[in-house]
Amino acid sequence: MNVLSYVLVYRKFFLVVFTLLVLLPLPIILRTKEAECAYTLFVIATFWLTEALPLSVTALLPGLMFPLFGIMPSKKVASAYFKDFHLLLIGVICLATSIEKWNLHKRIALRMVMTVGVNPAWLTLGFMSSTAFLSMWLSNTSTAAMVMPIVEAVAQQIISAEAEVEATQMTYFSGSTNHGLEIDESVNEHETNERKEKTVPVPGYSNDAGKNSSNMELEKNSGTGAKYRTKKDHMMCKLMCLCVAYSSTIGGLTTITGTSTNLIFAEHFNMRYPECRCINFGSWFMLSFPAAIIILFLSWIWLQWLFLGFNFKEMFKCGKTKTVKQKACAEVIKQEYQKLGPIRYQEIVTLVLFIVMALLWFSRDPGFVPGWSALFSKYPGFATDSTVALLIGLLFFLIPAKRLTKTTPTGEIVAFDYSPLITWKEFQSFMPWDIAILVGGGFALADGCEESGLSKWIGNKLSPLGSLPVWLIILISSLLVTSLTEVASNPATITLLLPILSSLADAIQVNPLYILIPSTLCTSFAFLLPVANPPNAIVFSYGHLKVIDMVKAGLGVNIVGVAVVMLGMSTWIVTLFDLSTYPSWAPPITNATMP
Repeated sequence: MNVLSYVLVYRKFFLVVFTLLVLLPLPIILRTKEAECAYTLFVIATFWLTEALPLSVTALLPGLMFPLFGIMPSKKVASAYFKDFHLLLIGVICLATSIEKWNLHKRIALRMVMTVGVNPAWLTLGFMSSTAFLSMWLSNTSTAAMVMPIVEAVAQQIISAEAEVEATQMTYFSGSTNHGLEIDESVNEHETNERKEKTVPVPGYSNDAGKNSSNMELEKNSGTGAKYRTKKDHMMCKLMCLCVAYSSTIGGLTTITGTSTNLIFAEHFNMRYPECRCINFGSWFMLSFPAAIIILFLSWIWLQWLFLGFNFKEMFKCGKTKTVKQKACAEVIKQEYQKLGPIRYQEIVTLVLFIVMALLWFSRDPGFVPGWSALFSKYPGFATDSTVALLIGLLFFLIPAKRLTKTTPTGEIVAFDYSPLITWKEFQSFMPWDIAILVGGGFALADGCEESGLSKWIGNKLSPLGSLPVWLIILISSLLVTSLTEVASNPATITLLLPILSSLADAIQVNPLYILIPSTLCTSFAFLLPVANPPNAIVFSYGHLKVIDMVKAGLGVNIVGVAVVMLGMSTWIVTLFDLSTYPSWAPPITNATMP
């Protein structure tokens, strides 16, 4: 028993040593560059899947192992760790830092929720829409962390409003004053039955809300100790939590900067196929936005039906009087918005810079008309989305936010400096350096696979899959990615699979975008488990959900997501990129297979 405890305590250490030793015969016996690169790939994949080492630490292994195996020199490996992606990430984080510092994100979210109204179904859609919109520009994690406290406050306000209504009913029918919810649980059965007969449901409430509180189902939340007055209240809390988690992930699909997996794909694709120049902010938005909208809408219907039922008649009934629940909900949202006060100068400047950045991204090379990049036709391809991000990002350090003053010995207050919209220290606290290193390790790993010939070897072995229908290959790869991303981090999954899937596309002579786009989108479909991605973990920590709740809801959203992606690949995405033919910018047959 002591030995077992010892092993459990140091399990990560033993796993690292065991993995290195068990896979060691591969490079020793075969003694080829492909085998040595495969050894590195398997070791890194194992560490990423098990997290025996931190993901970013594992991402540094190519810098150690490739030079030792003679696959790539150290200088060349090091250059792979900082690419155009990192400049784009820096500019986006500058924007995100300013948005969160000045509470612009909270103002946008509350305003959008106030716009859709307080009907439970529409309120849920409002939270999903605002969360998805914010997630397009901020990280999925920070979006979920920002919206959840607002959602929790609204949910608790709804529950307390119901309690107040029932307390008022009891006071009216018993003829005595009842302060709050102080209910004597020792009431005898006769009195309880009498009150049940006298109590009249309030218009607009369910039958549960009209029953005497002594007969209400009280569900205790084991995570937080909170009590739900009815099962419907508990279901509502579950619904709102999952809406935030899933919409923050779905919103990230829409823009290249919305999630790290999109950025990793864009950088990998542009490096592997530099002559394509077809993946940019505008083209990605055009292919992913319709998919995200459909997935968001269908997920809303699925979650609403799963937890509260979907009553079309109630949703679209015009002129219906608002219930006390809905009025209370509207009030708490209004109060939260009023706390922000009038919009400030710093918020206006941040919003203007945000709009300018988005417009410059869209107009750089829209495709159907010449973009502003045509002004630099002497240097085609030099200016990228990262150029825009850096330009706007630098302005956040330059534009004044407020004056800094000091008091002179004579008592006079004078200004001696100004504070910009963001400071370097604030930027550093937001900058995800772990993701930057992880992505750099993925680029180094992909370069090593190319240099060693492992990518060509894999493509050659996968070439028999070319006999299958293309739609089946897409479906298999999408399901593989969706399954793997539930147990591994999204960036690690896409970084690991992109070189393999690219080699597959080259080997079977299919447009690489046909396989890489759906695989990239499906990498974000980590909806099943709390540990699958940070937004899931954040909402799970509030204690309203059980794992089985997330599994049931996430399975439906996963199916919806894969189905919509498959639909998009056969409709609007095909027309955007002409996926029906093998492009000239992809490797020819002689380069795609081993001689």
